[in-house]
Amino acid sequence: MSFQPVKFYQTGTFTVGNRLLEPEQRSVQADAARANALNSGHRACQGCGEALGARYAIDAAMAAADGQLVAANATGCLEVFSTPYPETSWQIPWIHSLFGNAAAVATGIAAAMKVKGRSDVRVIAQGGDGGTTDIGFGCLSGMFERNDDVLYICYDNEAYMNTGVQRSSATPPTARTATTMAVGSAPGNAFGQGKNVPAIAMAHNIPYVATATVAELRDLEDKVTRAMAMHGARYIHILVPCPLGWGAASHDTIRLARLAKETGLFPVFEAKHGEVTAVSKIRKQVPVEDYLKLQKRFAHLFGKEPRLDVIAHLQSNADRNIRKFGLLETA
Repeated sequence: MSFQPVKFYQTGTFTVGNRLLEPEQRSVQADAARANALNSGHRACQGCGEALGARYAIDAAMAAADGQLVAANATGCLEVFSTPYPETSWQIPWIHSLFGNAAAVATGIAAAMKVKGRSDVRVIAQGGDGGTTDIGFGCLSGMFERNDDVLYICYDNEAYMNTGVQRSSATPPTARTATTMAVGSAPGNAFGQGKNVPAIAMAHNIPYVATATVAELRDLEDKVTRAMAMHGARYIHILVPCPLGWGAASHDTIRLARLAKETGLFPVFEAKHGEVTAVSKIRKQVPVEDYLKLQKRFAHLFGKEPRLDVIAHLQSNADRNIRKFGLLETA
């Protein structure tokens, strides 16, 4: 059957994945020639934010690297649902590392490519928040300190979802997990714990650090593309809601990612060599309740006696992010 281009009769819209735009204006996912690096057939849960984030990020990286890309992948949800032995959904050279050494494995791949004179081959490491902020933190810091030529992408779903929804150092305050039960006078995860890995990455003065969410496809793709245009250690931290672990409806994944930004709880920004260079502005800040109420992991805050004091504390955290990063648009 000969190729027949599809005709669209709507004009002036973003219909059909931006395909009505000029080719140079389209997103990577709107391009029929996209890599589909994470192909269909994987076993992610319905509404999985991590599957969306990986698809967006790796396809953008493949486009930026002209298809010359190798990925090291830490143990975790992304590895488990995409590669049930002997099958795989990956259509790129892909290496499964241990839970805690994806950054070190990627560094070794980059070093091998350099020795072989393959400057055209680029390297990505990827993992969840458990394998990044906790178990793999030492290897990640070493990669930053040496300024190894690797882009590390953290898909942050804010707990160890693959092993039973245990707390990680990226779990937000008051969130219920299997190890931070919603009991006692201070239910859920404690305030004042955890790690802000984007800030720690900036403290290493590496060439590029960014945060993103799966709610803003163009922003995520642009940041990956910019990161791939650079050399040295680069870090992108993507918020990827998990319907199962968060106790949220699968159709609310994008909505939750957008609300995380619009409340100020998850600031979206870029930094180069330790200095913030751009932020994604919020037109109107949304109260944190709008975000929290959609998730069963925060249901204990809205019982017969709502924990208004705890909600106010979370709101103050969001307000501090708004002030710190200058997130609100000004007239």
